[in-house]
Amino acid sequence: MFTRYLIAVLLAGFILTPVSGTASELLARADTRMPEAEPFQADALSIDKVLVRKSERRLYLMNDEQVVKSYRISLGDNPTGHKLYEGDERTPEGEYTLDWRNAGSDFYKSIHISYPSDRDRELARAWGLNPGGSIMIHGLPNDAADMAFAYQGLDWTDGCIAVTNEEMDEIWQLVSNGTPIRIVP
Repeated sequence: MFTRYLIAVLLAGFILTPVSGTASELLARADTRMPEAEPFQADALSIDKVLVRKSERRLYLMNDEQVVKSYRISLGDNPTGHKLYEGDERTPEGEYTLDWRNAGSDFYKSIHISYPSDRDRELARAWGLNPGGSIMIHGLPNDAADMAFAYQGLDWTDGCIAVTNEEMDEIWQLVSNGTPIRIVP
């Protein structure tokens, strides 16, 4: 009981203690500096694998089985299951390689995924279908402009993996050609 009384008296004294100085003097003494953001340093990060979890809509940049960076992704319009043929709007599943890049694509930068594999071609051929190709990690359509917000949270690609343009810049810097990518359901 005495402890509560003592705390109440101390708080009342603190709260009721007048503050000296005008508002402009107090503001002048305030530390209004913004903390400086750490600059993004691609050299400081080493990426040895990319992991995509389709059901989570996440792309992970990995180093030694540790997640270094994570991004929210958009997939094909028909995202469930492995890509079977050209036009099915599915994102493939399996082990591939990020093998080349295109700075001048129809989307903001793109990094090619080595789909179709020999196995993918075999499966499509068995069904009498073309497996398709040109599966990429890329940013938004080049003509998205002020409508970029409309793509967030939607599956809108034809089977590619899409991120924001800013995220694509990071991925572009961090991931080298030849990096393995694993895409899982």
